[in-house]
Amino acid sequence: MKLKFKNVTTEELIKKAQDNDLEALEELVRREEKNIFATLYYMNARCDEVSDLTQEILLKVAKNIKKLKNPKTFKAWLNQITIRQFYDSLRKKQRVPINIVNIESEPEEDKKEFEIPDNSNTPHECILNDELDLVIKKSIDKLKEPFKMAIIMREIQGLTYDEIARATNSSIGTVKSRIARARCKLQEYIKPYMC
Repeated sequence: MKLKFKNVTTEELIKKAQDNDLEALEELVRREEKNIFATLYYMNARCDEVSDLTQEILLKVAKNIKKLKNPKTFKAWLNQITIRQFYDSLRKKQRVPINIVNIESEPEEDKKEFEIPDNSNTPHECILNDELDLVIKKSIDKLKEPFKMAIIMREIQGLTYDEIARATNSSIGTVKSRIARARCKLQEYIKPYMC
């Protein structure tokens, strides 16, 4: 993080970026990149596509930041861009014909799951964490779409109930209900894996 922006709020960064401050825009993009990546990962994007989608979303944010009228709605605005980009990529994949495999070509290496090494943990702890992460991801995947989106926005992105309501065009009561029901379902799915 540039020391220049250490104590600058996201809203202030947005205003500076809207006034053509490229360093502020760069800092804003840097701050949001991990959240976008995590959101896409938990929305069940393939690992090999998450980085590309993240970059496309950040590019859209950079190009359209001046169109954002109220910096306080940034998180909801960013979330709408992320959701649209994710579903656009799914639609594009459905239109692409199935790849024809050439039997003379060498098979692709197995694609590895995205891993974030944690040097402070023992190998055993790392394995347990990876297994738990996979169980949580699979459990989130089992949720119906509105519950899945609500829990991702709340728990992964850290959006407020109000921001989620604006992003999903729902009432706050509906958002709270969806999140509560999603949490109950996740507890039910994960319970067999807990000691």
